[in-house]
Amino acid sequence: MQNPELDKNDRVPGGVPSADDVRAQLERILASPAFTASIKRRAFLRFIVEETLSGRAGRLKGFSVAVAVFSRDESFDSQADPVVRFEARRLRRDLDSHYMGAGSKDPVRISIPKGSYVPQFEWLENEQLSASIAAGSATGGGKTSTDDVSGFLAARLRRGDRAGRRLLVGGLIFASVASAAAGWLLLDGRTGHGRSTAADQVHGPAVVVMPFKALDPTDDSRYLADGISQELTANLMRFPGFRLYARPFGFEVESEPARLGQDLGVTYVVGGSVQVAAANVRIALQLVDAASGRVIWAQAYDRPLTPEALMRIQTEVADEIATILGQPYGILSDNLEKRMTSPVVSSMSSYVCVLRAYSYRRSFLRTDFGPVLACLEEAVRRDPDYSDAWAMLGWLYLDAGRFEYSDGRALQDEYEDAFQAASRAVELDPGSIVALKALSSITHYMGRYEEGERLARKAVELNPYDPDTLAQLGWRLAVRGNFDEGIPILKRAIERSANPPSWYFHLIAVDLYLKGDYDDMLEATGHLTIEGTGLSQAFVAIANGALGNRDATKAALEKMNAFKPLARDPGSYFRRHGATDEIVEALVAGLEKARKVSLNR
Repeated sequence: MQNPELDKNDRVPGGVPSADDVRAQLERILASPAFTASIKRRAFLRFIVEETLSGRAGRLKGFSVAVAVFSRDESFDSQADPVVRFEARRLRRDLDSHYMGAGSKDPVRISIPKGSYVPQFEWLENEQLSASIAAGSATGGGKTSTDDVSGFLAARLRRGDRAGRRLLVGGLIFASVASAAAGWLLLDGRTGHGRSTAADQVHGPAVVVMPFKALDPTDDSRYLADGISQELTANLMRFPGFRLYARPFGFEVESEPARLGQDLGVTYVVGGSVQVAAANVRIALQLVDAASGRVIWAQAYDRPLTPEALMRIQTEVADEIATILGQPYGILSDNLEKRMTSPVVSSMSSYVCVLRAYSYRRSFLRTDFGPVLACLEEAVRRDPDYSDAWAMLGWLYLDAGRFEYSDGRALQDEYEDAFQAASRAVELDPGSIVALKALSSITHYMGRYEEGERLARKAVELNPYDPDTLAQLGWRLAVRGNFDEGIPILKRAIERSANPPSWYFHLIAVDLYLKGDYDDMLEATGHLTIEGTGLSQAFVAIANGALGNRDATKAALEKMNAFKPLARDPGSYFRRHGATDEIVEALVAGLEKARKVSLNR
């Protein structure tokens, strides 16, 4: 690294950036909504950059920073007050996050080496996405042209993705036919009065939450009815995948779902009632298809009522309802997925592609991978500023590498494409939970475990109700050996899930195996189904092998062996997922025992 003290005219090919370049990059970072540093850390960054550019890098010590930035006086003692060290550590993390996400395509990197407060500046080489894809990094997301996206996807094929060519051709035929159906649906006007637009189809169904009815005249009922509908609206807003509306002014509580569907263009109506009787309260809820008036889902909740419990009840019930409705594998997604196969709703719009990606991620089956990948690639061509589609595309590229679904392409090439796609998703929508989860997973598989965990925690902070978000964090913690924190989070995710995918149980089974609880592990594997990764069947084989169940062990091993990357080298495959040495050694030993049991040795 060259000396960071720069003069304006120092820029030379292959050299360090000029002072003007660095100042432009500083402003780009500070202007980005994705840069979440506090006001003090922003001042910290500006101070050390300007001091360095002005030739005063030698004066950048803890004392000078404390006085200039953190308003400490001449008596400042860094041993008694570690504010500068702590904030420098956080600022390094802020900068790392910026360059992992919205700033991944910025031209200049500003970094702060550990053990120093003197920043360093260097040019970044960016080859895979065109400059215009990253042009919005200073504002949290610019427009992406279809030419940019086509260039990015074409670059994948040029880099030798033979399987990608085959998958893309077949998948695009499928997507094109479905897109024609989408066009018919939009022109048909069945959502009423021409209110449905292409953007509506892209960004998911509209859901309106009506005020809950108080079925008795008590103040408690009215209070709960108002509170639950408001809490439910707020909690549902945390979930991606649909557009949420409160009841518009002028619409009566008794408005028919069909009228709401016709006049507002909504797809679903959520309504309910509250009734207080003696020391109990009953809260009833239903989800109605606005087009048909059919009740898709209904549930009643009975709770004991005490004066001090009013606030707790409305919060807890709204939380539970929002989770059931809004989670990626919840009622809304399930109903939409069923409607996709009907003649009227087989639209394969960009939003539906995202839904199909969620469905694929339940099982990771290779037979589903190709059509879903092609669908998502077509989605970002059609709607290049759709963050969720980019996020899911990043996950699919990750799967192409870790599961070896793209024959002939290097694993690291797939990871790099995955990182670029997920970074674009975060750039377009820095607050997107889907994008943060995708980027968290990808950085984990690239070996940046701490950054993957940090992003997973940030996603949970944004929506602590979403089981999938919880499971992502719990899995990431447990696979790195932090079972004490990870397993309870995974169990919370399972408890909050209407239909949890198999992978939610994987690390729970591993934890039980490491503890020698083979019976409990076998019980946990009862939740595992055949899926594309082979891991579920590996854990079934290990559990049955530990208990000496020959026939069950043999059957599970045969199913596992159909997944070649795992059967070929289990140890390498487990390490590919970021498992610790302790986990890898135990699972390899467990599979070896299972093989011996299956052969009666």
